[in-house]
Amino acid sequence: MEPTQPMEPTQRMEPTPRTESTPRTELDLPRTIAEVTAAFSGYEEALVSDDREAITRYFWDSPDTVRFGIADRQTGAGEIRRWRWQQPPLPPGRKLFDTRISTFGTDFATVTTLFVYPGSTLVGRQTQAWVRFPVGWKIVSAHVSEIPGTPDASTGSH
Repeated sequence: MEPTQPMEPTQRMEPTPRTESTPRTELDLPRTIAEVTAAFSGYEEALVSDDREAITRYFWDSPDTVRFGIADRQTGAGEIRRWRWQQPPLPPGRKLFDTRISTFGTDFATVTTLFVYPGSTLVGRQTQAWVRFPVGWKIVSAHVSEIPGTPDASTGSH
């Protein structure tokens, strides 16, 4: 499999300005963004290299962890592990674009990204909720879907 393209998340360089409707939580702290970026990059590398053991370690080991896939659904870390071990490797050449990481305080983050495979007419969409636990950052909820279209990776539109 080809290695993943280096990630360059789309992110705000300065914390989001507060307004009356903004929660008191610190948003997009640079250190937290860096930590989540590293965790997400590790997950992506495990995914494209078909390291199933590593992939499943990125998920919270709980019966409450949820993953919605393109044509599947898993509830609980055990079900996610069993499903992952039955899946074939990803097609080569997966390319991420329009990756966005938002953090809320120092212990919660969301990651959204779009992805494509060479020769495909589908654009994949991926959303993950990450929580910092004493053992590190873990995915507590994930959702993957695809839509028809030809993406323009430079703008994220299709």
